[in-house]
Amino acid sequence: MLNLSLFMNPGIGLMDRRLKTENDAVSLAISGIIKNYKIKNEQIKTLETKYDDDAGDWYVALGWKEKRAVIKMDSVLATITDIKMI
Repeated sequence: MLNLSLFMNPGIGLMDRRLKTENDAVSLAISGIIKNYKIKNEQIKTLETKYDDDAGDWYVALGWKEKRAVIKMDSVLATITDIKMI
């Protein structure tokens, strides 16, 4: 007999998000920039935030000195999926 419970995983819409608020997303984005670019927290400014309802991703634009970056994060897994320098 086939065990169907192995194939019945909840969809992304049913999973609990770990990045529930804008502040959670900004905090993760800042920590990723600090870790990758070795700069101080005080130098980083939040330029813009956006949540994509369809994909369940957060986008946070950050700036420091003359640099700018857009950080894409998975809200369910609470992971940074991409950092693009602009």
